[in-house]
Amino acid sequence: MNLTEIIGKRLKAMRGQRSWSLDQAAHATGVSKPMLSQIERGESNPTVSTLWKIANGFGVSFSSFVEEDQPSIKKVITNEINPIADASGTFLVRPLFPVEPGKSFEIYSLELLPGCNYCSEAHPDSVEEYLLVEEGSFALTVHENTYTLSTGENLRFAANFTHCYQNHGDSPAKLIMMIYYPYPRA
Repeated sequence: MNLTEIIGKRLKAMRGQRSWSLDQAAHATGVSKPMLSQIERGESNPTVSTLWKIANGFGVSFSSFVEEDQPSIKKVITNEINPIADASGTFLVRPLFPVEPGKSFEIYSLELLPGCNYCSEAHPDSVEEYLLVEEGSFALTVHENTYTLSTGENLRFAANFTHCYQNHGDSPAKLIMMIYYPYPRA
């Protein structure tokens, strides 16, 4: 099963668990009913921002759409994970350690290609993001403040504001992002 099919299957299951119609899901997420239907049928590969809207609307983690059953030990090879991209294809997300039931965090590998300008909607109150820059540099704007980060620099911020990632350089920026939730995720 490919990633698009997995996302569609998970979305349909989550909607079914809540007994939500497509109209109710569209209202909760801000994603159109036709788009949700296409995603559920595996006919549309959602962008990063669309998947975030759906996750926030359902009150689940981003990675809950792509996670697999978790063994007690798991080796992850970043380059073997197919990235999820934004509409421009310059903001690439690879779920490394998706949130597990009862856990309060998830970890991603991010790659910001040259020209990246991706804005994430605000997360719920008390959610924090931790960024660890592995390679390159980029700018992050959070609540009207811009921070430039380079290799070896790290940042923690309250993610309940719109936050924008920008790479105006000539080479990719690679970073690890951990999202902390103040409560265990479903």
